[in-house]
Amino acid sequence: MKQKETWGSYFRMFFWAAVIALSVRSFVFQPFNIPSGSMKPTLLVGDFLFVSKYSYGFSRHSMPFSPPLFVGRVFSQTPTRGDVVVFKLPADGRTDYIKRIIGMGGDKIQMRDGVVWLNDKPIARKRVADFVENGERTPRYQETLPNGR
Repeated sequence: MKQKETWGSYFRMFFWAAVIALSVRSFVFQPFNIPSGSMKPTLLVGDFLFVSKYSYGFSRHSMPFSPPLFVGRVFSQTPTRGDVVVFKLPADGRTDYIKRIIGMGGDKIQMRDGVVWLNDKPIARKRVADFVENGERTPRYQETLPNGR
């Protein structure tokens, strides 16, 4: 009798732990691994971070496997310049992209001679210490967006 109670209690404990973990991952926050160097030096290849699932509302991509339960977002808020966001392209619902927002709808963004231009004005930048990786030095700048971020 003791053996059956032990196995049953282990099963219940595992079941509830899985339900809680899946709920937290689906609706509160989710871990991500940085797969590429596109965000260097802010985020490096292999870095891990936890992302809030509710900052901009919920979509079908907020849940595991992106089930097509509904279209659009619920409880949505608008992101702002300077935010780091995780998103999926509509044509590819499997790949997560982690990027910083510098432009909003209707903005014109350009790279001219290594300088970011936003709506025909260069983004303010200040040279800071070089980024060094594998013995290579890369100039690094602190850029300030029009909203101060």
